[in-house]
Amino acid sequence: MKVCIYGAGAIGAHIGVLLKLAGVDVSLIARGAHLEAIQNNGLKLLINGEEKVARMPASKNPADLGPQDYVIIALKTHQAWEVAEQMAPLLGPDTAVVTAQNGIPWWYFYGFEGQYANLQLESVDPGGRQWNAIGPQRAIGCTVYPAAEIVEPGVVKHTYGDRYGLGEPTRKETDRVKALAGAFEAAGLKPKIYPEIRNDIWLKLWGNLCFNPISALTHATLDIVATDPGTRSVARRMMEEAETIARRIGAHFRVDIERRINGAASVGAHRTSMLQDLERGRPIELDALLTVVQEMGRLVDVNTPTIDTVLALTQQMGRVANVYPVFPDAAPEEATNSVD
Repeated sequence: MKVCIYGAGAIGAHIGVLLKLAGVDVSLIARGAHLEAIQNNGLKLLINGEEKVARMPASKNPADLGPQDYVIIALKTHQAWEVAEQMAPLLGPDTAVVTAQNGIPWWYFYGFEGQYANLQLESVDPGGRQWNAIGPQRAIGCTVYPAAEIVEPGVVKHTYGDRYGLGEPTRKETDRVKALAGAFEAAGLKPKIYPEIRNDIWLKLWGNLCFNPISALTHATLDIVATDPGTRSVARRMMEEAETIARRIGAHFRVDIERRINGAASVGAHRTSMLQDLERGRPIELDALLTVVQEMGRLVDVNTPTIDTVLALTQQMGRVANVYPVFPDAAPEEATNSVD
């Protein structure tokens, strides 16, 4: 099995190092000082009090690595959009592309029937760039629950979690998704194949769409956002609006809002990925978490007054801080440090 991790940042390193040490043929796409450190010293993962080092081919040029069985995209949405055409050398006739990202993916309506069949979402894939360059038939959905961060070039520290959700947009349990889950499991990860991965995408997004922007606006950690009466109320209203949209499109939630918020509170004094990015002057990932929910709300005629307000405030904050350009250029190693 040949696997390329496109974006060997925090989550990419977590997957890549463990797969490589389990015997998978892994290669990496990275850039800058991070890439140089990987090429010179290997990629180091600090996890469970251990130091795991894996050496594997790494390049900034996909043409150096050739066709793969799987390409795991561990970039933020705007980064993945920027490099969509550059992935071409990695894509053979049967290559699967695994979207290990936060938020609503660009392929969301692939496999739908009726009025939403193959609808393309402009807020996460302007101009259908990924839809056309990659092709939705290649996509495997992936929800990411671990958190990690790059502590220095070539070194990633794992904070918590080992769960990954996997699923085909077509809702079929294919040989390719079963083989990928088997490789993850052999590497010590905990994959789960979902018959409808979109339900898990919404469950994960349900928290990210409110906790991330609220924390960025207030600079409060996750436990405070989820327990302070004011911010908890704002989060609840955003989640209620999102739930109405998701259910109208056909998604289902296996937990209720209170349990989801309480689960976030139990994580403790965690700085969300958006807050970390803001503090470090890096582009924030807002469109896949919130703008797309607003777009989908308008699609199904659901009003989103709280989402609209928080989105407008966060967009303005991002523009003032110069961390919210529209689908900006960004280096792969700057991918989200934690996925909340």
